[in-house]
Amino acid sequence: MEYLTGTISGISTKSTVLTILVSYAVYAIINSLTQSQRRRALAKKLNCEHPPAEKNDLPLGIDQVTRALNSLAVKTFPPDTQKKYKEINALTYSNSILGNAGFATIDENNIKAMLGTQFPDFDLGAPRIDNFMPFLGPGIFAQDGKDWERSRALMRPQFARDNLSDLKMEEKHVQVLLKALPEIEKDGWSGEVDIQPLLFRFTLDTATEFLLGQSVESQRAGIEATSGVKSEETDVEAFAREFDIGTMIMAKRSRFAPYSWLVWPRGFSKAIKTCHRVIDRIIAEHLTKLEKAEEVSNPDRYIFFEALAEQTRDPIELRVQVLNILLAGRDTTSSLLGFTILALARDPACYQKLRKLILEEFGTFNEPKNITFSNIKTCRYLQWVLNESLRVYPVVPWNFRVANKDTTLPRGGGKDGKSKVFVKKGAVVEYSAFALHRREDLWGTDANEFKPERWDGRKVGWEYLPFNGGPRICLGQQYALTEASFFLIRLLQKFDQIKSVDTEEVTFNLTLTMCSGNGVKIKLHEAGV
Repeated sequence: MEYLTGTISGISTKSTVLTILVSYAVYAIINSLTQSQRRRALAKKLNCEHPPAEKNDLPLGIDQVTRALNSLAVKTFPPDTQKKYKEINALTYSNSILGNAGFATIDENNIKAMLGTQFPDFDLGAPRIDNFMPFLGPGIFAQDGKDWERSRALMRPQFARDNLSDLKMEEKHVQVLLKALPEIEKDGWSGEVDIQPLLFRFTLDTATEFLLGQSVESQRAGIEATSGVKSEETDVEAFAREFDIGTMIMAKRSRFAPYSWLVWPRGFSKAIKTCHRVIDRIIAEHLTKLEKAEEVSNPDRYIFFEALAEQTRDPIELRVQVLNILLAGRDTTSSLLGFTILALARDPACYQKLRKLILEEFGTFNEPKNITFSNIKTCRYLQWVLNESLRVYPVVPWNFRVANKDTTLPRGGGKDGKSKVFVKKGAVVEYSAFALHRREDLWGTDANEFKPERWDGRKVGWEYLPFNGGPRICLGQQYALTEASFFLIRLLQKFDQIKSVDTEEVTFNLTLTMCSGNGVKIKLHEAGV
């Protein structure tokens, strides 16, 4: 009898579980159908129409995933993205990848809506936040909503113009980079050098000194390693190495969004632990000094961390914000410099025109004059060169937003592409600054070419996105432009000719930002030799 009772009880339990599962499945199906019906009615009411669709030749868009991974491997992802819009013959299209329906656009009106006029409707989204969180923490580049607003308010004062005008620190690190270049031969030419790694070290060193008051000295460590004389690795040198590893792994994880949380390559935990430990130590030392009411490191010099510590003494928040800003400040400027030098090396006439103006405005290398923030900003041709570099080679060539509610894009629907497009909650809308910046209807038939003169008298709007736009526009854009300008001024004062060693078509290494896939291989001729 007890056996029979137990058997009946077991059957009853299984039956209950099965009933619950079936009921949930039925509910989910009905709810999905109801939501779809409601959305179709809303889309019709809002006069929305479907945009052209990207054609999938394999189930779940596996062919599109393969195409993207292949283009990343051969370093042609940005131009391949540009090619897609031409193949579909639309500025906005719908796609479906691994069961996730979304959109892609290079219509400046849609980008303006996402980043500006309809900003509250779109978030960075869980895929990006989940990827950034372990390494960077909940900082300005891994937040949405009220948390992001607070971080933005905390960061904005730190990038005021007055904080960017002292260029003495930049000069120190320029001199170290020059020592890392090959020796000048009797004919005045240097040996061949890939200057791209040196630029990444330069911007890492300047960014850490700007943020923390002390540089990680990665350039000096590189010089020592090349010379064969290497002392024991310091904490900050370990930080520089592991920071590179951490950012590269984040870039790899981003390719698997929204499943990046499943990707945890070897070395990621070590990179996180090392970077957090070193930053925490530096922060603790600063906070101890401040708590003892000691003087700041150098009262005549601005240090980002010390200014930030006036607003918060939470060591975790300080670490999080420093790492977030370091990521942007380092990679953005080094990529900008690398592509600008590459473009100038392939255009001798442009190099000579810019150098002539720099010598007139700022003097020679040994006798510089008037290199100030204000004068840099008013050097028109230098600004044109940087603008054009950011147009042809945007350092963040591809991005996306996630709809946090049912919403619309203003254009892209219908046969003529002029109707609204309905975007359901959770849909991903990607946009390509690379393809936008090379639209011939906006920039002319020579849109793929580097021509600084196109900026003469030109005013731009949402068709130009070097630093994004709207409320999330890059706070550090003036810092990046000032640093890049100063470096170019000193480089062109020092060298009267530059020669590109690599004549192959430019390729693109896409991590969290974009840099040249071939490196920047050049030879330099020293002025006066």
